[in-house]
Amino acid sequence: MRVLVTGGTGFIGSHTVVELINAGHEAVIVDNLYNSDIHVLDRIEKITGVRPEFFETDILDFEGLEKVFQAHEYDAIIHFAGYKAVGESVAKPLVYYENNISGSLNLYHLAAKYNVKRIVFSSSATVYGDDFEAPFKEEYGYGTTTNPYGTTKLFNERILTDLAFADKELSAVLLRYFNPIGAHKSGLIGEVPNGIPNNLLPYIAKVANGQLPYLSVFGDDYDTVDGTGVRDYIHVVDLARAHVKALDYAMNHTGAEVINIGTGKGYSVLQVLHAYEKACGKEIPYKIVARRPGDIATCYADPSKAKKLLGFETQYDIEEMCEDGYRFSSQNPDGIK
Repeated sequence: MRVLVTGGTGFIGSHTVVELINAGHEAVIVDNLYNSDIHVLDRIEKITGVRPEFFETDILDFEGLEKVFQAHEYDAIIHFAGYKAVGESVAKPLVYYENNISGSLNLYHLAAKYNVKRIVFSSSATVYGDDFEAPFKEEYGYGTTTNPYGTTKLFNERILTDLAFADKELSAVLLRYFNPIGAHKSGLIGEVPNGIPNNLLPYIAKVANGQLPYLSVFGDDYDTVDGTGVRDYIHVVDLARAHVKALDYAMNHTGAEVINIGTGKGYSVLQVLHAYEKACGKEIPYKIVARRPGDIATCYADPSKAKKLLGFETQYDIEEMCEDGYRFSSQNPDGIK
Protein backbone atom coordinates (compact mmCIF):
# COMPACT_ATOMS: atom_id res chain seq x y z
CA MET A 1 0.00 0.00 0.00
CA ARG A 2 1.03 3.64 -0.42
CA VAL A 3 1.43 5.45 2.91
CA LEU A 4 1.85 9.21 3.39
CA VAL A 5 4.27 9.79 6.28
CA THR A 6 4.31 13.31 7.71
CA GLY A 7 7.56 14.11 9.51
CA GLY A 8 9.09 11.11 7.78
CA THR A 9 12.70 12.32 7.88
CA GLY A 10 12.58 12.79 11.66
CA PHE A 11 13.80 10.40 14.32
CA ILE A 12 10.77 8.13 14.64
CA GLY A 13 9.51 8.85 11.14
CA SER A 14 12.70 7.74 9.38
CA HIS A 15 12.85 4.46 11.29
CA THR A 16 9.18 3.84 10.50
CA VAL A 17 9.77 4.51 6.80
CA VAL A 18 12.51 1.85 6.88
CA GLU A 19 10.14 -0.65 8.50
CA LEU A 20 7.36 0.22 6.03
CA ILE A 21 9.66 -0.39 3.08
CA ASN A 22 10.93 -3.63 4.64
CA ALA A 23 7.29 -4.73 4.95
CA GLY A 24 6.69 -4.14 1.25
CA HIS A 25 4.85 -0.81 1.46
CA GLU A 26 5.49 2.41 -0.46
CA ALA A 27 6.27 5.38 1.78
CA VAL A 28 5.85 8.97 0.59
CA ILE A 29 7.39 11.52 2.95
CA VAL A 30 6.30 15.09 3.63
CA ASP A 31 8.56 17.09 5.96
CA ASN A 32 9.62 20.72 6.33
CA LEU A 33 13.11 19.66 7.57
CA TYR A 34 12.70 21.85 10.66
CA ASN A 35 14.20 19.20 12.92
CA SER A 36 15.73 16.77 10.40
CA ASP A 37 18.06 16.65 7.40
CA ILE A 38 17.47 15.90 3.73
CA HIS A 39 20.39 13.44 3.77
CA VAL A 40 18.24 11.09 5.84
CA LEU A 41 16.81 10.03 2.48
CA ASP A 42 20.27 8.84 1.40
CA ARG A 43 20.55 6.81 4.60
CA ILE A 44 17.10 5.24 4.16
CA GLU A 45 18.04 4.28 0.62
CA LYS A 46 21.32 2.77 1.80
CA ILE A 47 19.51 0.64 4.41
CA THR A 48 16.58 -0.49 2.26
CA GLY A 49 17.70 -0.09 -1.35
CA VAL A 50 14.66 2.15 -1.93
CA ARG A 51 14.60 5.95 -2.01
CA PRO A 52 11.21 7.18 -0.82
CA GLU A 53 9.52 10.04 -2.65
CA PHE A 54 9.89 13.28 -0.70
CA PHE A 55 7.97 16.56 -0.54
CA GLU A 56 9.51 19.46 1.37
CA THR A 57 6.33 21.01 2.69
CA ASP A 58 5.08 22.41 6.00
CA ILE A 59 1.75 21.04 7.21
CA LEU A 60 0.78 24.63 8.06
CA ASP A 61 0.95 25.38 4.31
CA PHE A 62 -2.47 24.13 3.19
CA GLU A 63 -1.88 24.72 -0.52
CA GLY A 64 1.55 23.09 -0.42
CA LEU A 65 0.17 20.12 1.49
CA GLU A 66 -2.71 19.74 -0.95
CA LYS A 67 -0.20 19.29 -3.78
CA VAL A 68 1.08 16.21 -1.94
CA PHE A 69 -2.44 14.77 -1.96
CA GLN A 70 -2.91 15.67 -5.62
CA ALA A 71 0.29 13.82 -6.57
CA HIS A 72 -0.92 10.37 -5.49
CA GLU A 73 -3.77 8.38 -4.02
CA TYR A 74 -2.90 7.19 -0.51
CA ASP A 75 -4.17 4.14 1.33
CA ALA A 76 -3.22 5.54 4.74
CA ILE A 77 -1.46 8.32 6.64
CA ILE A 78 1.00 8.03 9.50
CA HIS A 79 1.14 11.44 11.16
CA PHE A 80 4.37 12.29 13.00
CA ALA A 81 4.87 15.96 12.08
CA GLY A 82 4.86 18.21 15.14
CA TYR A 83 6.99 19.98 17.70
CA LYS A 84 7.87 17.69 20.59
CA ALA A 85 9.90 19.32 23.39
CA VAL A 86 8.08 19.50 26.75
CA GLY A 87 10.16 22.36 28.16
CA GLU A 88 9.98 24.40 24.97
CA SER A 89 6.21 23.96 24.86
CA VAL A 90 5.92 25.46 28.35
CA ALA A 91 7.94 28.48 27.20
CA LYS A 92 6.27 28.81 23.77
CA PRO A 93 2.70 27.51 24.05
CA LEU A 94 1.28 29.46 21.11
CA VAL A 95 3.93 28.06 18.78
CA TYR A 96 3.01 24.52 19.84
CA TYR A 97 -0.74 25.02 19.59
CA GLU A 98 -0.47 26.58 16.13
CA ASN A 99 1.88 23.98 14.67
CA ASN A 100 0.60 20.80 16.30
CA ILE A 101 -3.11 21.56 16.07
CA SER A 102 -3.59 23.91 13.12
CA GLY A 103 -1.16 21.89 10.98
CA SER A 104 -2.92 18.66 11.92
CA LEU A 105 -6.33 20.15 11.05
CA ASN A 106 -4.98 20.95 7.58
CA LEU A 107 -3.96 17.32 7.22
CA TYR A 108 -7.32 15.99 8.41
CA HIS A 109 -9.24 18.34 6.08
CA LEU A 110 -7.23 17.06 3.14
CA ALA A 111 -7.54 13.43 4.21
CA ALA A 112 -11.31 13.87 4.20
CA LYS A 113 -11.30 15.72 0.86
CA TYR A 114 -9.16 13.04 -0.82
CA ASN A 115 -10.91 10.12 0.87
CA VAL A 116 -8.03 8.75 2.96
CA LYS A 117 -9.77 6.74 5.67
CA ARG A 118 -6.85 5.21 7.59
CA ILE A 119 -4.80 7.37 9.97
CA VAL A 120 -2.17 6.32 12.51
CA PHE A 121 -1.40 9.20 14.87
CA SER A 122 1.78 9.81 16.84
CA SER A 123 0.42 10.53 20.32
CA SER A 124 2.14 10.47 23.69
CA ALA A 125 1.91 9.18 27.23
CA THR A 126 1.87 12.85 28.30
CA VAL A 127 -1.92 12.77 27.78
CA TYR A 128 -2.16 10.83 31.06
CA GLY A 129 -0.79 13.83 32.95
CA ASP A 130 -0.01 13.18 36.60
CA ASP A 131 -3.47 12.02 37.69
CA PHE A 132 -2.77 8.29 37.55
CA GLU A 133 -0.32 5.80 38.97
CA ALA A 134 1.93 3.75 36.71
CA PRO A 135 1.55 1.47 34.87
CA PHE A 136 -0.64 3.68 32.72
CA LYS A 137 -3.60 1.93 31.12
CA GLU A 138 -5.57 3.15 28.09
CA GLU A 139 -8.81 2.76 30.05
CA TYR A 140 -7.70 5.62 32.34
CA GLY A 141 -8.64 8.05 29.58
CA TYR A 142 -7.16 11.52 29.83
CA GLY A 143 -5.50 13.14 32.79
CA THR A 144 -4.71 16.78 33.47
CA THR A 145 -1.86 17.41 31.05
CA THR A 146 1.12 19.17 32.60
CA ASN A 147 2.45 20.97 29.52
CA PRO A 148 1.21 22.39 26.18
CA TYR A 149 2.97 19.65 24.18
CA GLY A 150 0.87 17.02 25.96
CA THR A 151 -2.26 19.10 25.52
CA THR A 152 -1.74 19.27 21.75
CA LYS A 153 -1.54 15.47 21.68
CA LEU A 154 -4.72 15.22 23.74
CA PHE A 155 -6.56 17.62 21.41
CA ASN A 156 -5.45 15.64 18.36
CA GLU A 157 -6.71 12.43 19.94
CA ARG A 158 -10.09 14.05 20.64
CA ILE A 159 -10.32 15.47 17.12
CA LEU A 160 -9.58 12.10 15.52
CA THR A 161 -11.97 10.33 17.87
CA ASP A 162 -14.73 12.77 16.91
CA LEU A 163 -13.92 12.37 13.22
CA ALA A 164 -14.13 8.59 13.51
CA PHE A 165 -17.47 8.89 15.32
CA ALA A 166 -18.84 11.11 12.56
CA ASP A 167 -17.45 8.97 9.71
CA LYS A 168 -18.10 5.28 10.34
CA GLU A 169 -15.64 4.33 7.55
CA LEU A 170 -12.70 6.08 9.24
CA SER A 171 -10.07 4.24 11.26
CA ALA A 172 -7.82 6.24 13.60
CA VAL A 173 -5.20 4.39 15.62
CA LEU A 174 -3.81 6.65 18.34
CA LEU A 175 -0.43 5.38 19.52
CA ARG A 176 0.58 6.71 22.90
CA TYR A 177 4.39 6.57 22.91
CA PHE A 178 6.42 6.45 26.01
CA ASN A 179 10.14 7.37 25.54
CA PRO A 180 11.80 6.29 22.28
CA ILE A 181 15.60 6.06 22.28
CA GLY A 182 18.27 4.07 20.45
CA ALA A 183 18.96 4.00 16.72
CA HIS A 184 19.00 1.68 13.73
CA LYS A 185 21.64 -1.02 14.15
CA SER A 186 23.36 0.09 10.93
CA GLY A 187 24.34 3.33 12.67
CA LEU A 188 23.00 5.21 9.65
CA ILE A 189 19.92 6.84 11.16
CA GLY A 190 19.18 8.00 14.68
CA GLU A 191 18.12 11.03 16.70
CA VAL A 192 19.70 14.31 15.57
CA PRO A 193 17.96 17.29 17.21
CA ASN A 194 18.81 20.82 16.16
CA GLY A 195 20.85 22.78 18.69
CA ILE A 196 21.08 21.64 22.30
CA PRO A 197 18.99 18.46 22.72
CA ASN A 198 15.82 18.46 24.80
CA ASN A 199 15.68 14.67 25.16
CA LEU A 200 17.82 12.55 27.46
CA LEU A 201 19.74 10.19 25.20
CA PRO A 202 20.94 12.66 22.54
CA TYR A 203 22.06 14.96 25.36
CA ILE A 204 24.01 12.14 27.01
CA ALA A 205 25.50 11.33 23.59
CA LYS A 206 26.81 14.87 23.16
CA VAL A 207 28.38 14.75 26.61
CA ALA A 208 29.97 11.38 25.81
CA ASN A 209 31.31 12.82 22.53
CA GLY A 210 32.78 15.85 24.32
CA GLN A 211 30.40 18.31 22.68
CA LEU A 212 28.72 19.29 25.95
CA PRO A 213 30.41 19.45 29.37
CA TYR A 214 27.91 17.51 31.49
CA LEU A 215 24.36 16.18 31.71
CA SER A 216 21.86 18.23 33.70
CA VAL A 217 19.65 15.88 35.70
CA PHE A 218 16.40 17.70 36.44
CA GLY A 219 15.70 16.83 40.07
CA ASP A 220 16.84 14.06 42.40
CA ASP A 221 14.02 14.32 44.96
CA TYR A 222 11.25 12.43 43.19
CA ASP A 223 9.72 9.41 44.91
CA THR A 224 11.65 6.93 42.73
CA VAL A 225 14.41 4.35 43.08
CA ASP A 226 17.18 6.99 43.11
CA GLY A 227 15.24 10.26 43.19
CA THR A 228 15.47 10.89 39.45
CA GLY A 229 12.56 10.68 37.04
CA VAL A 230 11.52 7.22 35.83
CA ARG A 231 10.37 6.66 32.25
CA ASP A 232 9.48 3.76 29.98
CA TYR A 233 12.25 3.82 27.36
CA ILE A 234 11.48 1.95 24.13
CA HIS A 235 13.85 1.21 21.26
CA VAL A 236 12.92 3.35 18.25
CA VAL A 237 13.01 0.29 15.97
CA ASP A 238 10.47 -1.44 18.24
CA LEU A 239 8.34 1.70 18.03
CA ALA A 240 8.67 1.76 14.24
CA ARG A 241 7.58 -1.89 14.04
CA ALA A 242 4.54 -0.98 16.12
CA HIS A 243 3.46 1.49 13.44
CA VAL A 244 3.48 -1.19 10.77
CA LYS A 245 1.35 -3.36 13.05
CA ALA A 246 -0.98 -0.41 13.71
CA LEU A 247 -1.30 0.20 9.98
CA ASP A 248 -2.31 -3.43 9.43
CA TYR A 249 -4.88 -3.06 12.21
CA ALA A 250 -6.26 0.17 10.74
CA MET A 251 -6.81 -1.46 7.35
CA ASN A 252 -9.13 -4.02 8.93
CA HIS A 253 -10.99 -1.99 11.55
CA THR A 254 -12.92 1.26 11.84
CA GLY A 255 -13.37 3.69 14.71
CA ALA A 256 -10.79 5.26 17.01
CA GLU A 257 -8.50 3.06 19.09
CA VAL A 258 -6.01 4.23 21.71
CA ILE A 259 -2.98 1.96 22.24
CA ASN A 260 0.05 2.34 24.50
CA ILE A 261 3.42 1.60 22.91
CA GLY A 262 6.01 0.93 25.59
CA THR A 263 7.93 -1.86 27.29
CA GLY A 264 6.07 -1.88 30.59
CA LYS A 265 9.32 -1.24 32.46
CA GLY A 266 10.57 1.99 34.00
CA TYR A 267 14.18 3.19 34.17
CA SER A 268 15.44 6.25 36.03
CA VAL A 269 17.59 8.96 34.45
CA LEU A 270 20.63 7.69 36.34
CA GLN A 271 19.97 4.08 35.34
CA VAL A 272 19.93 5.14 31.69
CA LEU A 273 23.06 7.21 32.21
CA HIS A 274 24.91 4.23 33.68
CA ALA A 275 23.71 1.93 30.87
CA TYR A 276 25.08 4.46 28.37
CA GLU A 277 28.37 4.60 30.28
CA LYS A 278 28.61 0.84 29.88
CA ALA A 279 27.91 1.14 26.14
CA CYS A 280 30.56 3.81 25.52
CA GLY A 281 33.09 2.55 28.07
CA LYS A 282 33.58 5.76 30.04
CA GLU A 283 32.09 7.82 32.84
CA ILE A 284 29.76 10.65 31.86
CA PRO A 285 29.75 13.77 34.08
CA TYR A 286 26.41 15.03 35.35
CA LYS A 287 24.99 17.63 37.73
CA ILE A 288 21.75 17.66 39.65
CA VAL A 289 19.70 20.77 38.88
CA ALA A 290 16.18 21.98 39.68
CA ARG A 291 13.16 20.07 38.47
CA ARG A 292 11.94 20.91 34.96
CA PRO A 293 8.45 22.46 34.63
CA GLY A 294 5.88 19.98 33.36
CA ASP A 295 7.75 16.79 34.35
CA ILE A 296 6.24 14.02 36.49
CA ALA A 297 7.99 11.46 38.69
CA THR A 298 7.14 8.09 37.13
CA CYS A 299 5.72 7.12 33.77
CA TYR A 300 5.59 3.65 32.26
CA ALA A 301 3.10 1.68 30.20
CA ASP A 302 0.79 -1.22 30.56
CA PRO A 303 1.54 -2.67 27.09
CA SER A 304 -1.00 -5.51 27.19
CA LYS A 305 -3.46 -3.91 24.76
CA ALA A 306 -0.79 -3.59 22.06
CA LYS A 307 -0.05 -7.29 22.44
CA LYS A 308 -3.74 -8.21 22.29
CA LEU A 309 -4.85 -5.99 19.37
CA LEU A 310 -1.66 -5.63 17.34
CA GLY A 311 0.26 -8.76 18.27
CA PHE A 312 3.11 -6.40 19.21
CA GLU A 313 5.80 -6.90 21.84
CA THR A 314 9.10 -5.11 22.25
CA GLN A 315 12.37 -6.93 21.48
CA TYR A 316 15.15 -4.68 22.84
CA ASP A 317 16.33 -4.00 26.40
CA ILE A 318 17.91 -0.84 27.83
CA GLU A 319 21.46 -2.07 27.19
CA GLU A 320 20.75 -2.58 23.47
CA MET A 321 18.99 0.77 23.27
CA CYS A 322 22.08 2.51 24.65
CA GLU A 323 24.50 0.45 22.55
CA ASP A 324 22.63 1.29 19.35
CA GLY A 325 22.28 4.93 20.36
CA TYR A 326 26.01 5.18 21.06
CA ARG A 327 26.91 3.50 17.78
CA PHE A 328 24.92 6.10 15.85
CA SER A 329 26.16 9.11 17.81
CA SER A 330 29.82 8.04 17.71
CA GLN A 331 29.65 7.49 13.95
CA ASN A 332 27.71 10.70 13.35
CA PRO A 333 28.94 13.23 15.95
CA ASP A 334 27.83 16.17 13.81
CA GLY A 335 24.58 14.56 12.72
CA ILE A 336 23.48 13.20 9.37
CA LYS A 337 25.23 15.10 6.60
